[in-house]
Amino acid sequence: MRKLVHGAAPLTVPLLVAALVAGLPVPAAAVPDPAGTVRIEDVRRHLEAFQEIAAYNGGDRAAGRPGYDVSVKYVVSQLKRAGFAPRVQSFQFDYWEERTPAAFARTAPAPPATYRPGTDFQTMRYSGTGDVTAPAAAVDVPAAGAGTAGCEAADFAGFPAGAVALIQRGTCSFETKAANAQAARAAAVVIYNLPGEAGQVNGTLGRPFTIPALETPHALGAELVKAARAGGLTLRVRTDTAAGKRPASNVIADTVQGRGDNVVVVGAHLDSVPEGPGINDNGSGAATILAVAQGIQRPGQRAPRNKVRFAWWGAEEEGLVGSEHYVASLSAADRARIALNLNFDMLGSPNGIRGVYDGDGSLGTGTTPPAGSGAIEKIFKDHYAGLGLPTMESEFNGRSDYGPFIEHGIPAGGLFSGAEVVKTPRQAALFGGTAGKPYDPCYHKACDTTANIDWRLLDTHAGGVAAATWRLAASTLPVNGEARRAVRPRAAGPRAAVPAAEWRGSHRIR
Repeated sequence: MRKLVHGAAPLTVPLLVAALVAGLPVPAAAVPDPAGTVRIEDVRRHLEAFQEIAAYNGGDRAAGRPGYDVSVKYVVSQLKRAGFAPRVQSFQFDYWEERTPAAFARTAPAPPATYRPGTDFQTMRYSGTGDVTAPAAAVDVPAAGAGTAGCEAADFAGFPAGAVALIQRGTCSFETKAANAQAARAAAVVIYNLPGEAGQVNGTLGRPFTIPALETPHALGAELVKAARAGGLTLRVRTDTAAGKRPASNVIADTVQGRGDNVVVVGAHLDSVPEGPGINDNGSGAATILAVAQGIQRPGQRAPRNKVRFAWWGAEEEGLVGSEHYVASLSAADRARIALNLNFDMLGSPNGIRGVYDGDGSLGTGTTPPAGSGAIEKIFKDHYAGLGLPTMESEFNGRSDYGPFIEHGIPAGGLFSGAEVVKTPRQAALFGGTAGKPYDPCYHKACDTTANIDWRLLDTHAGGVAAATWRLAASTLPVNGEARRAVRPRAAGPRAAVPAAEWRGSHRIR
């Protein structure tokens, strides 16, 4: 068997198990040889299967669609062959799509102006359907900075019923702003970006609404606010969307052996977006943890001390729905038995990086990671440092399925090779590739196929996934002292309360 480029660790599985049984201390480096538990050939085989599934099922593997259902069956069959007893956890999610392109225009005062979709505006996720031509009214315009426009019902005092509400992004969720606008009988809502932030918000309302909702860059929003204050501004907003409930599922599989009161959850989302097969996003993560699971459960291999729970999440692209459903469905006692979560989302970006989630909060951005997350970050960094491979920190911002775990105080960590963000010259010097180009130019597009994978980067990521999984399956001492975590009930409050994270999946929530 070919040894992966990520290298080998010093102890074999039998030696590690013997040390654990004897009660001997296990050093951080004493993990099974990752090359003995995962092979890039196996990861490639799974990715080619996902590609074929998409090709014969409408070109995608999106939740609620045939390609996803067949992907679930494939993962289940592979797990059963490896000796697992997987379970399929079903749930429903709020399906939403834009059926035809939206329209946005100024009809008065003259001269009229027609705005360009994708550049001047775009439809917010979970917008309702409508064709509205009405006067526009600005809501609680902040004097400077972000402000709290539209965050309170009082912001709409005197708002003219039937008008188009112009609201600046800031502080509270888009869901809260849209709900307050709808309660004030706005005919439509336009949310514009913050000053100093370029482009669109890429926002989600979090749930289906009945009124149309658009977003614009700050410059256009500020221009419209100025015109509305001057009087006589009339806007046309047209959206054509569909929403409803659709079924999806998670696949969950535990190792046969290991402590059930100190579980290591290793997860990756299985679904794609409807636009493409999702081979990098996130076939790469799903295929890698499937290969790692097969390695752990290989005949003759004994699982180390802690139970490993592998999870393939559904409807991540709809807003982390599957992972949130899973965590919410657990009792407080069952959540307390989870030692930590490892999350792997996009591991083979063709112009990518070797990103390690910022568990110690040193970036000073994103949400605050729970205690123990810094130790997970160090485990990944130490692995790559020992191989002479560079890494960089990736912020915890709520863009993937670790989100529901850290919301409940469960330590988390993982790897990420990058999405739509443009690579810097410094990053190009560290990791290769092209500065000024996105990490993944096929992010959320039809071209996210097996041709969109950097196989060498994916290889090194597969090694990191295997090494960290085995390391933590053997011992979670630096993360939680190997003791059961104290039960941390989720803070009381409505679902629409301002979250710590700015993103939920690939869309901003505030």
